[in-house]
Amino acid sequence: MTELETPLREAARDISPPRDPDAAQRALVRVQELLRRQRIVEQVTQRQRYAEDEKRHELVALLTHKQHEAEMRSVVEQLHPADVAYLLEALPLEDRLTVWDLVKADRDGDILVEVSDAVRETLIASMDREELVAAAEQLDADELADIAADLPQEVIEEVKEGLSLEEREDLQTAMSYPEHSVGARMDFDTVTVRDDVTLEVVLRYLRRFEQLPDHTDQVFIVDRDDYLKGSLSINRLLVNEPEVEVAQVMETEMFTLHAEDDASEAAQAFERYDLVSAPVVDRRGRLIGRLTVAEVVDVIREESEEQVLAKAGLREEEDLFSSVWKSAKNRWLWLAVNMCTAFFASRVIGAFEGTIEKVVALAALMPIVAGIAGNSGNQTMTLLIRSIALGQVTFDNARRLVFKEVGIALLNGLVWGSVAGLFAYLLYINSPQGSLLGLVMCLAMVLNMLLGTCVGMAVPMLLQKLGRDPAMGSSVLLTFSTDSMGFFIFLGLATLFFL
Repeated sequence: MTELETPLREAARDISPPRDPDAAQRALVRVQELLRRQRIVEQVTQRQRYAEDEKRHELVALLTHKQHEAEMRSVVEQLHPADVAYLLEALPLEDRLTVWDLVKADRDGDILVEVSDAVRETLIASMDREELVAAAEQLDADELADIAADLPQEVIEEVKEGLSLEEREDLQTAMSYPEHSVGARMDFDTVTVRDDVTLEVVLRYLRRFEQLPDHTDQVFIVDRDDYLKGSLSINRLLVNEPEVEVAQVMETEMFTLHAEDDASEAAQAFERYDLVSAPVVDRRGRLIGRLTVAEVVDVIREESEEQVLAKAGLREEEDLFSSVWKSAKNRWLWLAVNMCTAFFASRVIGAFEGTIEKVVALAALMPIVAGIAGNSGNQTMTLLIRSIALGQVTFDNARRLVFKEVGIALLNGLVWGSVAGLFAYLLYINSPQGSLLGLVMCLAMVLNMLLGTCVGMAVPMLLQKLGRDPAMGSSVLLTFSTDSMGFFIFLGLATLFFL
């Protein structure tokens, strides 16, 4: 066995088996069943509290409760912190706190990092100061920075006192960057070497680590002042001769991030170049950390969730089991906007009451015009929001993209407007206005689909220019436009043709 094979075999023994992706779901079902049984036992005990054998019933209930707790604790202890977070997010507040009390104290910090912001608030609210300090002390500086905004300031100050000078500086640095920047996401745990040593020296240095930092696919080459000079992939380290110097095999051309860079743009680069990690440097070029694919996956997931919520008009992430009052307030803003737009659309219809009274069929056909145009505009808007998120829409290609989408809307409007007009004609063929009704239907469909497409492009682009999320309330604004203007176009054309 060679010298190189020995550490590789030892590392292989330390690799844990792959996790079961369905473990969290099965654990949730099991915990819910145990909680349900516990509630039944409590109800039975409550009904029998005045029986002659009250003490025996209470003893049986206590033993059953302890048994359920022990089984739930066993289930939770076998789960990864991310799976425990999933479990807590799926439980109502009372059950959530019951399970949270069963979690071992030395896992509190890891789980707080994994849960959503809304659920983290409920967990932190249930913990006293000593528990919060103990949980925060378990975390690295970058992890602590992730949840620092949710922790009481006195807890942060107490935790800082227990950190080393280097850790305190790392924490302060991570907290100083904006939330959506690379600096706020980077990991300070890096492996660095000089370029004037041999690969054998590097291997001996790596063997001194009890465990390499997660997602270590390369070591970084720095000078004595920590200025980044290049990188050495683990692959090159292993396949080259031990006597070779680092300077001969290191890569000097590499993808580098700055701490002020936008995290979403960095995530796109990771996807484009298939990266596992990337060095992060300050403005002078000194290595200060690295960004890993684990953080990038979190960025992509969070942005996706934010877009879905914003498109529906939700202002922030919502705890699934938060109070009715708190959840209702989160939805008020765009519900109010939607109500105003609905009243506006109703007034548009009211302005054409005379036309509708003379041609009653218009009332039955109006929703078709608005619905098809809304769907067409939503298709355009969804594609555009995705393209903006990927950075594919620029000033140079925006004009061409607009013309293309307008052309698609015109073509679809003519095709499906003709189909809708034909059906309208056939439905009311015996009516004196049957042929004109079909023509009005066709023209209204074409015009409203063009309008829906224009709105579907204008809203995200305008929001982006204003520095807001392109998806924010977009579906509400699109529905308003295609409904109110669709009714106006359809009824306006009918008035011109029939009166």
